[in-house]
Amino acid sequence: MDTGTHIAMGVAIGGIATLDPIVAQDPIVFGAVMIGTLAGSHAPDFDTVLKLKSNAVYLRHHRGITHSIPLIIFWGLAISSLIYLVIPGLPFLTLWRWTALAVVIHVFVDIFNAYGTQALRPFSNKWIALGFINTFDPVIFSAHIIGFIIWVFGGQPAYTFLIIYFLLILYYLKRYWQKKALERKILLYYGEVEGIFTSPTINQNIWRLAIATRNSFYVARAVDGNIQIIDQFERIPVPNNRLMATAKTDNNVAAFLSFSSVYRWEQIEHKNYTEVRFIDLRYRSKDHYPFVAVVNVSHDLKIINSYTGWVFSEAKLQDKLLIEDI
Repeated sequence: MDTGTHIAMGVAIGGIATLDPIVAQDPIVFGAVMIGTLAGSHAPDFDTVLKLKSNAVYLRHHRGITHSIPLIIFWGLAISSLIYLVIPGLPFLTLWRWTALAVVIHVFVDIFNAYGTQALRPFSNKWIALGFINTFDPVIFSAHIIGFIIWVFGGQPAYTFLIIYFLLILYYLKRYWQKKALERKILLYYGEVEGIFTSPTINQNIWRLAIATRNSFYVARAVDGNIQIIDQFERIPVPNNRLMATAKTDNNVAAFLSFSSVYRWEQIEHKNYTEVRFIDLRYRSKDHYPFVAVVNVSHDLKIINSYTGWVFSEAKLQDKLLIEDI
């Protein structure tokens, strides 16, 4: 989810914590728990600072180890311990319990969008991306805002948010059924489908789709359940040659390939070098595929420069490559 929704969920969990008599009867404990749930609801995304180092490092690690089982345990204990050091005498188990719940819910809700997480690490490095909730979902965010308004005007926060979360569970089920209905249509139409990648939009009735069959990639859009094919690409395996072997050693390309679920590749010959480009098909926006990895390799198989990340025009991409080369 987006940062705003994660923070809203942290506040909501702090409100639900008032069900605990220890929290409800002591303003200091309540304040400490609220700080814990707010920090816990955001802690797994502290890896955003990795973007300052490079996009490759960010792609490798964002929603990776910070969303893993050991770190889920770590965040709850670390945040609770820090608060306890500042305010000694707090009921530590109570503080830890609600803080840890906020961390768990953060990681849990992140698996439902197209980006996903590596929440099963260290047991599996597989990306879990269920793809039926948008990264920013206006229904989920608005539900929290309504809950805050009710709370401000005197409503009991715990029961308010429990009711809201029950309704949101029904909403998640509705979005899941929508996704499954689209998948059934695709399987009926294409038959030999090897992969379906769904990405919901803010609009409830519009979905982005990437479909992999044995011989083709299809990029599609579903509007009110009607699937419209936008692009079709021949599915050509990445060649097993020295050029591609060199390209794959580049950090930017390796990070892209470790993350991307469905992509095509291009090879463009220039006078003094060969450009190899990998293009993720899940994120088409305004007739453009913004998530790419590009590496320029000299004819004697030396990497000249490279880039990976989201860029929304060819001119911007070439600027990025020029910056990388400097």
